[in-house]
Amino acid sequence: MVLSLILGGAFVEQVCLTKWTATHEAAKVGCPAVLMLLLRHGAKVTSTNGHGVTPLGVAAENGNTEALEILIQHGGDVNAQASNGDSVLFDAAGSGNLDCIKLLLEHGASPNVASYACQLPIHRAAYEGHILALRTLIPITTKRAIRLSGQSPVHSAADGGQGESLALLIQEGYDVNALLEKHISENYDDLRKTALFFAVSNGDVTCSEMLLEAGAQTDLDPLRCILVAVRAERYELVQLLLSYGADVNCYFRVISNTVFPTALQYCLRDHVMLRLLLNGGYQAYKHV
Repeated sequence: MVLSLILGGAFVEQVCLTKWTATHEAAKVGCPAVLMLLLRHGAKVTSTNGHGVTPLGVAAENGNTEALEILIQHGGDVNAQASNGDSVLFDAAGSGNLDCIKLLLEHGASPNVASYACQLPIHRAAYEGHILALRTLIPITTKRAIRLSGQSPVHSAADGGQGESLALLIQEGYDVNALLEKHISENYDDLRKTALFFAVSNGDVTCSEMLLEAGAQTDLDPLRCILVAVRAERYELVQLLLSYGADVNCYFRVISNTVFPTALQYCLRDHVMLRLLLNGGYQAYKHV
C-alpha cells in the first residue's frame, strides 16, 4: 500500500497539522520495512515535528531499536535535541530500552547533554525507575554535568517514588543531602531543596525511610519536612521524621513572619497529630 501511494505520486515528506511525517509514524510504530521504503524515496531523517523532534527521537522514545538503527545508518543525528532541549538519549532513557540506549552510545550520543529544564538522561532514568538504563548511565555521566544541571538524580528518584533507583544511587555513593540549585528550587512555591522533601511531600514512607537511613537531614529545606508531613496528616511520616530527630518546634517564615508555632497551626483540630507532636518534644510552654 505504501509503495503504491509513493509510485502514485504521494509526497513522502507531507506533514499533518503537527508537522508529523510518515517517517515519524514509521519510527513510532517500529515498522522497518516501511521506514526503509520512505528513506529510499527521499524521506529525510532530519525532519522535525511540531515539537522539534526528529524520527530518531521518536524511535528512541518508543523503544524501537531496529528503526533507530536504520535512521542512524541513514545519517540521523544521535545528539539532536528537540525544541525543549530533550536529546535523543534522554528520550531513550525515558523508554528504558537498554538496546536503544547502548546503540546511541555506540554511535556517539552524549549522556551529558541537558534539556532546557536542566534534565540529563540519568535524571530521566532515575525518575522513571529504569534500573538497567540507570546502571548504564551512572558510570558515564560526569559529576560536572550533574552539578551544572543543578539537581541530583537522587532528587529525580525520590520525586518519581522509585525506591529501587534510590537504593542504587545511594549504593553508588550519591549524596542524599544534595541540594537543588536556586534556579531549580525557585520553580517550586515551597522553595524545596532536598530529595527527602520530595519523598515526604509525595507521602512516600519507603523512600523517606531509605533517605533517612542513608543520613538525610531533616532541616535543610525552608519549609521543614516535618511541617509538610503534619500539614498532610501523614502520621506514619511524622513518627518516622521524629524518630530521626526532626525538630517539631520549627517555624516557616518565608511567606509569613508570624511567631505563632507553624506545626500547631496545622493540627489545631487534629488531636491525634497534636498528641504525636507533644510526645515528639513539642514545647507547648514556650509558645504561650
